[in-house]
Amino acid sequence: MLRILLLAAFVLCGRCSEELPDKAQRVVGGTEVQPHAWPAQISLQYYSSGSWHHTCGGSLIRQNWVMTAAHCVDSNLNFRVVAGDHNIYQNEGTEQVFSVSKIIIHPFWNKNNVAAGYDIALLRLSGSATLNSYVQLAVLPQEGTILANNYPCYISGWGRTRTNGQLSSVLLQAYLPVVAYDICSSSSYWGSTVKSTMVCAGGDGVRAGCQGDSGGPLHCAVNGRYQVHGVTSFVSSLGCNVKNKPTVFTRVSAYISWINSVIAQN
Repeated sequence: MLRILLLAAFVLCGRCSEELPDKAQRVVGGTEVQPHAWPAQISLQYYSSGSWHHTCGGSLIRQNWVMTAAHCVDSNLNFRVVAGDHNIYQNEGTEQVFSVSKIIIHPFWNKNNVAAGYDIALLRLSGSATLNSYVQLAVLPQEGTILANNYPCYISGWGRTRTNGQLSSVLLQAYLPVVAYDICSSSSYWGSTVKSTMVCAGGDGVRAGCQGDSGGPLHCAVNGRYQVHGVTSFVSSLGCNVKNKPTVFTRVSAYISWINSVIAQN
């Protein structure tokens, strides 16, 4: 699951730690969130050796649909979704657990070239989540929305707190302002690796996404409400928090029509 992009970037799945233990990581430079501060955040887990393991994040976008990264679910594993969680190693009584009845990966996704984009997938759940103070639906942006350079956003996830570190037990967040496409695609940043259907955020060399954060949200407040503008996709192979190598996200506003179409047809 952990792949090198043009020898430049790593996707951020959590179970990469089992396959390539020297290259596994999470939210770097983050702080623990107030429990259930991001109630649309879910933990995507896979079954192995008699237990469930966190591998990626995701966002509950309908009561029976989750949005995550394509690279999180393009292998033949048994997945489940846990909503309403804070400490993934404790049963806090707020969790809702669902098996995944259908996985729909964007048809243009190429597992051998994450830098081509389309790193997005939708999961249909076996049941419908009950909405309460612990579990809520994510708000998605209007189609085509582009946020300005330095726009304030936050990443959240249970990923690793440092390059080659351990998964976080509790949900973390980190402030990652947007890096505009014209800057992020310049030669001193990501160059042509970054596409216009992606969002870059961070790059200060301190705070970043890391392995285990893939598929999770980039939250940005628009008109007083937090919207999920990004799906966590990849970071530099040199490490999670490399200066001028911002965390790269799939830009949700580029896929609104696809999301609506998939849900309507399924």
